[in-house]
Amino acid sequence: MDWITRIEELSYLAAAALFIVGLKQLGSPATARQGNRLAALGMFLAIVVTLLDRQIISFTGILAAIGLGSLIGAVAAYKVEMTAMPQMVGLLNGLGGAASALVGIGEFCRIVAVGDPLPLSTLVTIILGVLIGGVTLTGSLVAFGKLQGLISGTPVIFPMQQGINLGLLLAFLATSVLIWLDPAQMGVFWGLVALSSLLGILFVLPIGGADMPVVISLLNSLSGLAASAAGFIVGNSMLIIAGALVGASGLILTQIMCKAMNRSLANVLFSGFGGGSSQAAGGGLSAATAKSVRTIDPEESAMMLGYAKSVVIVPGYGMAVAQAQHSVKELADQLERLGVEVKYAIHPVAGRMPGHMNVLLAEANVPYPQLKDMEDINPEFEHVDVALVIGANDVVNPAARTNPGSPVYGMPILDVDRAHHTIVIKRSLSPGFAGIDNELFYKDKTLMMFGSAKEVLNNLIAEVKHL
Repeated sequence: MDWITRIEELSYLAAAALFIVGLKQLGSPATARQGNRLAALGMFLAIVVTLLDRQIISFTGILAAIGLGSLIGAVAAYKVEMTAMPQMVGLLNGLGGAASALVGIGEFCRIVAVGDPLPLSTLVTIILGVLIGGVTLTGSLVAFGKLQGLISGTPVIFPMQQGINLGLLLAFLATSVLIWLDPAQMGVFWGLVALSSLLGILFVLPIGGADMPVVISLLNSLSGLAASAAGFIVGNSMLIIAGALVGASGLILTQIMCKAMNRSLANVLFSGFGGGSSQAAGGGLSAATAKSVRTIDPEESAMMLGYAKSVVIVPGYGMAVAQAQHSVKELADQLERLGVEVKYAIHPVAGRMPGHMNVLLAEANVPYPQLKDMEDINPEFEHVDVALVIGANDVVNPAARTNPGSPVYGMPILDVDRAHHTIVIKRSLSPGFAGIDNELFYKDKTLMMFGSAKEVLNNLIAEVKHL
């Protein structure tokens, strides 16, 4: 083993260590930025060592690609609003899958072109890379379309859907066997690529918008597995390690998200949750019209909040849509000026991606210690004077505890109904992603403020300033 090889392996080891430490620090908002820097440094080191060792193409081409990619990334980072971050994450997952699939396609075409023998292990790795990468690409594009509103957020279900998916998978396996028997059949190989892409589309279409956080997390895991497969294809240990870390962490996060919804991964992927009408179990709009709610105006709300000892703010997707995170922070500052203790209750699946609320509140410079996870804040609600719910729906629905017939029954929720008073800011009584009515709105201790979150909060801020 020469000294160049030793340096390469030691550099890869250092990069892997930076990945692991960076990933560990990403687990806490307080250290996430430092963790991101460490992981980026590890990736930079891995790229430099690989390029110096392999010399695959000219450095001119490499620098041009890096420059173009950096430009696109920088423009996207500055232009994309924080509320659209889930769409961007989904799109980046897809691009990662596409890159891995292209590695497999390129290696297969190279082997066939030069006439080299194609070992079974190499063929299997290429096929797995194409399958996982293709599913990740098209599945992520569909998820992006659902989040962006280009595709309906309700599950798209048609007759014999699962049977068709199974048939496509069997066709993929049969096509793989044909390629193994005769690798020179390029038409068959392109059919394999098309099948993997179609599987990705049909994989995500039946999943409703309520489950998009889990889908994004799962697709992130698949992008890591695709990268790991690409590493096996080109014989790069660093790519294998990086892909395995992303795949494993994404899968762990997926399981955490499923646990937060009290549902299995199979139920999330195949149940078509959220596709029912608003008259689903637990009450619908027709039932809602027969009930009455108590409303409150900004002046009364300001007095209730301003003279409380403790207030817990519960952000939801409605806050993200209204881009009201800065207004939330300003309201909290005004309440703290009056001596009110303010905390934020964060549900694991609030919003449209894991950590969505944390990201938005961090943008508004909300102090990390004020962000409380569901397990930590729930025991405190009985002693909270006012719970202020801003655009959250299913994650605060008491039916999850009390109604065995409800689709969300058993799902861990934020126990805002146990606070002394609950104020809910919402545009209307319309159901959330689960498609069911929210029992919280009709509780005796619940007061509703209808309107856009940002507009309502600004009115609240103005009234609190007068106290």
